[in-house]
Amino acid sequence: MAEKKLSAEKLKFFEDLIRAELKESMAYIESITKEQSVGSRESSGDLSSYAYHQADQGSDTQSMEHSVMMMETEREKIRNLNDAMRRLHDGRFGFCEMCGEEILSARLQMIPYATLCIDCKEKMETKKRKQRR
Repeated sequence: MAEKKLSAEKLKFFEDLIRAELKESMAYIESITKEQSVGSRESSGDLSSYAYHQADQGSDTQSMEHSVMMMETEREKIRNLNDAMRRLHDGRFGFCEMCGEEILSARLQMIPYATLCIDCKEKMETKKRKQRR
């Protein structure tokens, strides 16, 4: 297989896109971390000395669990973006890991850490669905 490379313009565009997404994800995690460090009573504005109701505690716990899940999803995105940056610098960015064809630019603009072209991703998802049955 002949060595394929994206143009310098495309590489620069995607490097900037990945950096922007990394910055956005880091800011999001930082905001959730700050919110959690404040505490549920303080963030809700409830600084009274009245006892905390069980329903309020349940809601706060659910909210904190949701924040943790969102933060973990964002951390996974950061790992994927860092991997994409490595592939970009290694010359492997923008090509499907299964078939080797170039991944559509529109797909990479939406998911800059994509490692599979749409056809291969669909094949993989179909295989996963069949395995679950």
